[in-house]
Amino acid sequence: MRLLATGRALRASSSRWAIASSRRNLRIPLSHLPEPLTIKRREWSSTAVRRTGASATDATKASIAGASTVRPSATDKQSYKSDEWTNTTDTILSHVGRRLYLDENHPLAITRQLIESQFPRPTYGNYTEENPVVTTAQNFDVLGFPADHPGRSRTDTYYLNEKLVLRTHTSAHQQAYFQQISRNERTRPEEVGYTVVADVYRRDAIDRSHYPVFHQMEGAMLWKRPDTEPLKHAGETAANIREDVGRIPAHDVVVEDPNPTIHPERNPLQAEFHSAEEVEEVAAHLKRSLERMVIKIFTEASKAAAGSQEETEPLKVRWVEAYFPFTSPSWELEVFWQGDWLEVLGCGVIKQELLNNSDVPNRMGWAFGIGLERIAMLLFNIPDIRLFWSRDERFLSQFKAGQITRFKPFSKYPACYKDVAFWLPSGAASGGSAAGGAKPVHENDIMEIVRGVAGDLVEDVRLVDEFTHPKTKRKSMCYRINYRSLERTLTNTEANDLHDELRQKLVDLLNVELR
Repeated sequence: MRLLATGRALRASSSRWAIASSRRNLRIPLSHLPEPLTIKRREWSSTAVRRTGASATDATKASIAGASTVRPSATDKQSYKSDEWTNTTDTILSHVGRRLYLDENHPLAITRQLIESQFPRPTYGNYTEENPVVTTAQNFDVLGFPADHPGRSRTDTYYLNEKLVLRTHTSAHQQAYFQQISRNERTRPEEVGYTVVADVYRRDAIDRSHYPVFHQMEGAMLWKRPDTEPLKHAGETAANIREDVGRIPAHDVVVEDPNPTIHPERNPLQAEFHSAEEVEEVAAHLKRSLERMVIKIFTEASKAAAGSQEETEPLKVRWVEAYFPFTSPSWELEVFWQGDWLEVLGCGVIKQELLNNSDVPNRMGWAFGIGLERIAMLLFNIPDIRLFWSRDERFLSQFKAGQITRFKPFSKYPACYKDVAFWLPSGAASGGSAAGGAKPVHENDIMEIVRGVAGDLVEDVRLVDEFTHPKTKRKSMCYRINYRSLERTLTNTEANDLHDELRQKLVDLLNVELR
């Protein structure tokens, strides 16, 4: 789930502005791998099940119809008609189809497989969703996002057109997997849970921990309840879940969990749908399952750190109450790592409305979400998220399937800082709301212009000064851009050329006045 994977509520901002693209047809390379290849690729994950053999045309029809996503053919390019909502740039489209999580020697794929190993078949199906194009209905409507939700804004989300987006979370496929579990009752009755991995896309800040394309894994486990009056049979359902809890192997790590499973205000029961007895058992299954996963991850990280002579410490884990729109009660799982408590994942008891809306009202269960980059950066000690996209053999050659090794920096290239200051257009403000209409200047639009000009040659962009003129009321902003390559030293001439182009783009696209 989007919010579970991030562990934070979607940013609530006021009016937003998006860069309007020229009218054109977008051609999205759904298997985009420019030569030369530096990674040996597999067509499918060893644990993934091909859900359908439909063609790309069928995939598009299915997506528009609201069905689950299917894998397009490897050589197809699908065109999508643009409109006034279109804000997806060529820079972003160039990342579509890389499928780093399927390249077995890549740290993201190694991380994926490590997590999947804790959710084995036949109980769980381990899936990937390779086509990132989904409908706004799949990405927002099914999950209950209101029409004015800031997550729908073009400043947050990459739109192909008014009805199609590059998914912002793996939960865009959640309904399909809930329905699949229900269908499995006849063909694969043992498969009552799933994990799914996918690349997701969001307009965001530029720094060493944020990238507009990243990878999420979400998972869920469901139990069947009586079709009629399930609360009258809550004891029976709870007993069945309790049996499943008993099948999960115990671990020997002490876990802090001081709060009650249910709190009437902080972590309420969905009393209309669930009994406290059922939720206690669902929570016990959820917590033991995710504790084992996190313990496995950080045990491997500790082994790798010890091998590199880094100081290690006994593993400490704790549960923290949380709020997510899609679950209740909800929790975050935190691990004490390198002197600080780190939020690793979000999870909870699935809101029954989501299951009802997915045509599986006779089931209840739990779900979790986790970001692969964050875990991989911890596991492999990777300091900059841009490295995951590198084709440099000095990076790629350090990793091998099934092994956790600490990244060894091959060089530290010098930073090149350059400032750009400008007056916003008269009457414009930074920030804003609107899913598609109003056009005040928004910081994410500035970030998108920087990405379009310099791509991965920018390490971070920071707002270093802003003020409003007391007489004219015009607002001035100054951003500091750190031009730094991960693979070579940029010349001052290269940085100057990029910066000059950026300055001109800001004028052309945002109508600012340079200072």
